[in-house]
Amino acid sequence: MSEILETIMIVSFGASWPMNLLNSYKARTAKGKSLGFLCLVEFGYMVGAVSKLTDAAYMAQFSSKWYVLFFYVLNLLMVGADLLLYARNKKLDKLAAAK
Repeated sequence: MSEILETIMIVSFGASWPMNLLNSYKARTAKGKSLGFLCLVEFGYMVGAVSKLTDAAYMAQFSSKWYVLFFYVLNLLMVGADLLLYARNKKLDKLAAAK
């Protein structure tokens, strides 16, 4: 039951990332974004995934509870993509400021 509740939490947090990625892509600016926040969220998802990989009880039942780790990895990828967009947008901000 705890894995189901944890998955609901992770999915709830992750549900906003696709919209956030689209907004970052369209905005073409890093203004209003916090690199510290993105890094902290990425770190949190990494620690959560590692906690699953180092939990012997979870790993013993991995074949039936793989979905929890899947959502950690999915969120890691989405935040990573937003970090890449942040870097792109920061570069675009510098180019715009140079003009």
